[in-house]
Amino acid sequence: MLMAHPAVLNDLVEQYEALRSVHAETSTPEARRRMDDIAYTLCVTTGTRDVEAALAAARSRLVEARRGPLLPS
Repeated sequence: MLMAHPAVLNDLVEQYEALRSVHAETSTPEARRRMDDIAYTLCVTTGTRDVEAALAAARSRLVEARRGPLLPS
């Protein structure tokens, strides 16, 4: 499976969280569409079908990326 670059995942997560905050305060059709677009992209890039699962997968991959590659024993 292809994996998105950590910078891309981080950007998508940050955008989604910012839009979720904006949507909670002022629900506009434009904010909702953008949120839906980012949710779809997160699902595609993480191989999930639900935005909450996509966020969890993205965060997990970001933690793994910060740890660095595992070295063979």
